[in-house]
Amino acid sequence: MKSARWSPESPNYGGSFDVENKQRQLNIYQGQIAENDFWADQDKAQTTLQQMRRIETDLSRFRAISDAFTDLQDFYQLVKEENDESLQPEMNQMMIDLAAKIDKMEMESLLGGEDDDKNAIMTIHPGAGGTESQDWAEMLLRMYMRWIERSGMEGKIMNLLEGDEAGIKDVSIEIKGEHAYGYLKAEAGIHRLVRISPFDSNHRRHTSFASIFVYPEVDDNIEVEINQDDLKIDTYRASGAGGQHVNKTDSAIRITHLPTGIVVQCQNERSQFKNKATAMKILKARLYQHFKEVQDKEKSEFEKSKKDISWGNQIRSYVFQPYTMVKDHRTKCETGNIQAVMDGDIDEFLRAYLVMNVK
Repeated sequence: MKSARWSPESPNYGGSFDVENKQRQLNIYQGQIAENDFWADQDKAQTTLQQMRRIETDLSRFRAISDAFTDLQDFYQLVKEENDESLQPEMNQMMIDLAAKIDKMEMESLLGGEDDDKNAIMTIHPGAGGTESQDWAEMLLRMYMRWIERSGMEGKIMNLLEGDEAGIKDVSIEIKGEHAYGYLKAEAGIHRLVRISPFDSNHRRHTSFASIFVYPEVDDNIEVEINQDDLKIDTYRASGAGGQHVNKTDSAIRITHLPTGIVVQCQNERSQFKNKATAMKILKARLYQHFKEVQDKEKSEFEKSKKDISWGNQIRSYVFQPYTMVKDHRTKCETGNIQAVMDGDIDEFLRAYLVMNVK
C-alpha cells in the first residue's frame, strides 16, 4: 500500500484537475439542456448528456477528496495539540485512504478515449503447448476475475471451454463497471509465463503463452449492421468436463461472420437460443471494434497486439523461476511481488500503460 506523498501542513492537491473549467463547462451543458430545441438532434443530445454526467461525476469525486483532505488537516491539528501518539495510527490510515482516492482520480483522468467509459468483453486464448498453455490461460482468468472483484466491477463468464486435462481452451468474460474497457484495453496482447512445470515429472522449466483480446461492449444506442446473409451459424454439442449438463443436445453455437472471418462461439447455456444471443453479443462487440479501426484508417494498439502467440511478441512476462518478476515490455513497469499480481493487483501496470499513451 502506498503512503501519502505530502504533509497535511502543505496541501498540494487539485493539480491539473481544473475545477473552474469543469464547472464552467457543466454550466454550458445545463444551459443547452434547458433550450427548447435541445432534443431536436437526438444524437447530439445524448452526447451532451453523457459528457455532462462525466463532468458531474468528476466534480463530485473531487469535492469528496477535498472534504477528506480538510478532515485530515483538522485531525492533524488535533494530534499536534493533544500530543497523543495513540491517534497517530488513525491519522496514518486517513492519509493512506486519501492518497488512494487521489491515485484513483489521477488514473481516471487518463481515461478520455472514445470507448473508455464502456463495459468490456475480454477473451483469453492459450498458445501452442497443450496443457501447459491451457493451465496458464486459466491462471490469467483467475487473475482478471480477482482484479474485477477488487475493482468493484462485475464479471460474468459468457463462454468457457475447458482443457482436456487441465486449464481452459477458450473463455470470454463480460466486465461491467465504470471505465472497464478504458482500464482493460491495456491488457490486450501476448502474456508469457516462465515456471517449473507442475505437469513435468522431471521438474523442468517451461515457457507458455496466452493471448488476451479486449473489446468495448456495444450498447443499444450504437448501431452495428449485421446482415444475416453474412453469417454462417453452426450448432454442435457442448464438450468438456464442465459441460456435461449441456452436452446432451446440439445447444452450442458457433457463428462465423463471412466478410471478416470473425468467429465466435458459446456453449455455456442449456438453451440454444441463449447461447446464440450471447454469441451475437460478442460478435457485435468484435465487429464494432473491427469497423472502427477500418474507419480510423490506422492500426490501433489492439491490432498491433494481434501477433503470433509465441516468443518475442509478448507484452508482459511473468517469471516464477529462477527468480520472481512480472515485467511489462511496453512500459518497462515491473515488480517482484508476483503473487500479488496473480491475485489481481495489476493497477500499476494499467497506470503505466495509460500514462504512456497520454496524447
